[in-house]
Amino acid sequence: MDDAALRERHGAAREAGGEARALPLGPSAMDALLVSGEAEPPGEVIEPGRALALADFAPPSLGAGERLIRLAYRLGVPGATLAAPLRRPAKQRLLATVASPIAGERAAGTALRAGHFLVHGARIPIAGVDFAGAGRLTPPAERMVHGFAWLADLEACAPREACTAVADRILGAWLDANPHSSAKLGKGPAWAVANVGQRLLAWLVHAPLILSHHDKAQRARILTAIAAHARWLDRHVGKAEDLLGEVAGWCAIVAAGLLLPDGRPRRLYGEAGLIRALGELVGDDGGVLSRSPLGQIEAVTLLVRLRACYQAVRREPPAALGAILALLVPPLLALMHGDGALGSWQGGWAYEAERLAVLIAASGVRTRPLRDVRQWGYQRVVAGKGVLQLDAAPPPLARHARTGCASTLAFELSAGAQRIVVNCGGAAAAGGLIPVRLEQGLRATAAHSTLVLDDANSTAVLMNGRLGPGVGEVEIDRRTMTADAANGGSGSGATRLEASHDGYAARYGLLHRRILVFRDDGSELRGEDLLVPARGRAKRGKVPFAIRFHIGPGIELGRSADGQGVGLALPDGGYWQFRAGSGDGPGAEVTIEESLWADGQGRPQAIQQIVLQGLVSRGGGSFAWLLKKMG
Repeated sequence: MDDAALRERHGAAREAGGEARALPLGPSAMDALLVSGEAEPPGEVIEPGRALALADFAPPSLGAGERLIRLAYRLGVPGATLAAPLRRPAKQRLLATVASPIAGERAAGTALRAGHFLVHGARIPIAGVDFAGAGRLTPPAERMVHGFAWLADLEACAPREACTAVADRILGAWLDANPHSSAKLGKGPAWAVANVGQRLLAWLVHAPLILSHHDKAQRARILTAIAAHARWLDRHVGKAEDLLGEVAGWCAIVAAGLLLPDGRPRRLYGEAGLIRALGELVGDDGGVLSRSPLGQIEAVTLLVRLRACYQAVRREPPAALGAILALLVPPLLALMHGDGALGSWQGGWAYEAERLAVLIAASGVRTRPLRDVRQWGYQRVVAGKGVLQLDAAPPPLARHARTGCASTLAFELSAGAQRIVVNCGGAAAAGGLIPVRLEQGLRATAAHSTLVLDDANSTAVLMNGRLGPGVGEVEIDRRTMTADAANGGSGSGATRLEASHDGYAARYGLLHRRILVFRDDGSELRGEDLLVPARGRAKRGKVPFAIRFHIGPGIELGRSADGQGVGLALPDGGYWQFRAGSGDGPGAEVTIEESLWADGQGRPQAIQQIVLQGLVSRGGGSFAWLLKKMG
């Protein structure tokens, strides 16, 4: 369908004034709006950097006796000996019942009762799962099965007495496949530190669900497994795959120290290790080093569940844990769109608004989103009902990335509850309904709304979620502008973001610079993508480029008659227009292509993308474009 036909059938387009028209976007208009203006306040250039500044938190202040206990426990002296050296070890039991602070997903719990694990829309028969780990599951399924995240889902779907048989059957099968005395203990995905930590914490928080039957032998077996997991983590927590996995391990150690008898030495040991690990995981502005909203959610979830363990035994957690939790929430809110769900960044997806709201409420943190998350790297601009998000930092370091993406200078745009420009997202959900073979493609630069040079990633995308060389520095300038009608504006102000990265400098000798100007009423986003020679004399020849705009779900697209514009008919009746403008580079072709978007549950949805593509000289070029609400 072409743009004129789309406008004709769209009510908002008729109200806007009839047939499609080309919007002016020449160099003079861009210069006036984007570059000139002595009255503008000077921009503040954020220093480039590749690593976040680490948050520094000290462990709780202890007396000499407690420090000695903590040191002795770290050196291997049994907790029972340190807690009560003159009596026999206490009987295995739990000291308190924890009130689960975060409800699971009802649909996933219902699927469990029907005999399936539900993983991002994919149903995995419980009877067909190899709990021993010889038959490998996909990464999301491994986290679900071996991390026992399904316990919260099961508890959320029905009264406890209706779910205990299902929990007992799955847990029994898992314990049969992973006996704590086995020589294989510590091998395979079940014994990744992150999975062990999540599993032990889930067992402790949801203990009433797995310990409520009357079989004393089975109860003793589960309690023995809980104690064995805690001892295993004491010895292996430092061997975690990444910092977030280490934090999960430390949280479980502290929870075991709170809820198991003679646990004081373990608690003291765990609190010191946890606060140190969190200090290494979290930057000064509260963002985790992986730059992943999923990692941010996991960190908040772990601390909320651990706090519930403290509340169960009526003990105040260390003040540092509350301070870190208060740091973690505002950056997460910075990636929230007008619909209350998250943007799709670093392997994540449009994480559901309802689930996010439950998590934030459980955290107890009342705060506003950070507008300028400098170290975490995401810029947020709110204009009217519109929200603009920009990735203005290098990708995470390889050792921190689980599903690292080459997304530098990509953006997302929403108007109210409607997403207009998105990233594909969903790499971390590959293995559900999203096929595993798409995981690397969803991490590529082309899966994000930014410029791609020669179909190459701005940062190398490697196997197993890792990243290679590429973007090393990002410069970002943000300023507030005023624009009058004489400069082509509407009389309202705007926020201007200018950022550049060096991801293509080594291979093609070009820097990518992106300028975005978002009007204060949220009705217009003007952009310009520039390729600038990195150093010295420009090289000869040309290289293909593509500027991709992945368009949100439910939006119908139609090309304009002149081939330089696209109409966007929104499901809510709104109408936007995309126009490619003139610049210093050669003319570019505007096309519409198929794309994919991961929805709030990590399931794939078919969408479309607008692609501005052509050849650019190695001497550089610029390409202006406009997204404008009509009517």
